[in-house]
Amino acid sequence: MKQQRPLFLAVLAVLGLSLPASAAAERTTYPVVFAHGLGGFDDILGLDYWGDDYGTYVGDPCNEFLEVSCNGDIDSGQQSFVAAVQPLQSSDVRGLDLANDIEGYMATKGVKYVNLVGHSQGGIDARKAARVLRERKGYTVVKVLLSISSPHRGSPVAKFILDLGPGVTSVIDALFRIYGDVVYGPGNDGYAATKALVYNDYDANDGKATGAKLFNQNYPVSASYASHYASIMTAQSGLSVNPALYLLRGFFFDIDGDGYCVDDCENDGAAGKGDGWKQEDDDDGLVGINSQQMGYRLRYNDQLFVLNSLSIDSALGYVANINAPSSLQMTSSSSLINQDHLDVIGLGPDTFDEMEFYAAIFNYVAKND
Repeated sequence: MKQQRPLFLAVLAVLGLSLPASAAAERTTYPVVFAHGLGGFDDILGLDYWGDDYGTYVGDPCNEFLEVSCNGDIDSGQQSFVAAVQPLQSSDVRGLDLANDIEGYMATKGVKYVNLVGHSQGGIDARKAARVLRERKGYTVVKVLLSISSPHRGSPVAKFILDLGPGVTSVIDALFRIYGDVVYGPGNDGYAATKALVYNDYDANDGKATGAKLFNQNYPVSASYASHYASIMTAQSGLSVNPALYLLRGFFFDIDGDGYCVDDCENDGAAGKGDGWKQEDDDDGLVGINSQQMGYRLRYNDQLFVLNSLSIDSALGYVANINAPSSLQMTSSSSLINQDHLDVIGLGPDTFDEMEFYAAIFNYVAKND
C-alpha cells in the first residue's frame, strides 16, 4: 500500500492512536535536480515521471496546511527541481540541455551548488552536465551525482532495435520522432538516441563517433566534475516483473548482465559477457546489472518503523573507470533492488513504495553534499 502519511496520521490522532515515530529524511544542503530517462519529460506516458503510482511528485514536501498529496517522508523545507531535456536524443545533446536547465534554475534560486539524481539515460546525461557546469563556472558545481538503473556501459535493447534493419529501424525512428515532436516539440532523433546507448560505435562509416565507451572516456567519474558518485541497481523477478519487459527479455534475447569481460565481448551492445544463465536476476528488463555501475554501489535497506535507508556496499569497492569495473563488480548480484526498470519511477501498479525510496535518496544525498 502506498503511503499518504499526513492524512493517515491525522486520522490516528483524532482516534487517539499513534504509531512509532518515523523521522523524515534529512534536508539536503543544496537542491536536488532530477534528470529523466529516454522518452521522458516531466511525465512519461502521461504520468508524472518522478511520481508514485498515483501521480504525486516524490519531491513534494508536506509544507501546506492539511496537504495530503505530498511526500511525508521528506523534510518540509526540501528543495528539488525536475529538469526537462530532449526526450529522444543522445546524451551529448541531452547532457548539454540538462546543464542549461540547471544553470537557469541555479540563477533563479541563487544557489552555487546542486545535487543530481538521474534515472536510466538521465544518469548518463548527468555526467556530461556535471562537466559542462564545471567548465562554465570554474568550480565543481555538482556535489552528489547519483544514477538509478542507468546503462552506463550500454544496453542490448538499443543494439537489438538497430539490428532489426533499415526498414524496421526507420519506422521505429519515425514513430520516435512523431511521438516526441507532437508531445514535446521538434528536435528528437531516435537513431541518435539508440546509437548513443550501444557500447561501441555502432556505425564506423556514418562520420560521427558514438557509443557509451567513448562517452565514458569524455565524461568520466571525476572529482573535478562531481564530489560524490553513486549508483543504484535494479533487477527483476517474481511479482516485480513487468510483463512487457519479461517478454522482451525472455523471448527476444537474453540481456545476461553479470558475466566478466571488460569490453563488449558478445557484440550485444553492452560491455561484459553473459554467464550463460538466462532466467536470473541480472537485469531489470532493459539494462544488465553489469552496465548500471558507477562510483559507489548503494544498498537499499528495508527497516521497520523507521525510514528505509541507503548505504554504500563497501565490499565491492568504487567504480572509478566505468569502462573497466573489476571482475567482482561485474559478476556480483549484491545490493540489487528487486524491481524492474520502470517501477522506480512510479510506472505501476507495482509493489514498490516510491515515496520512501526517494526519501532515502534525499537522506543519502544530505549526508554527502
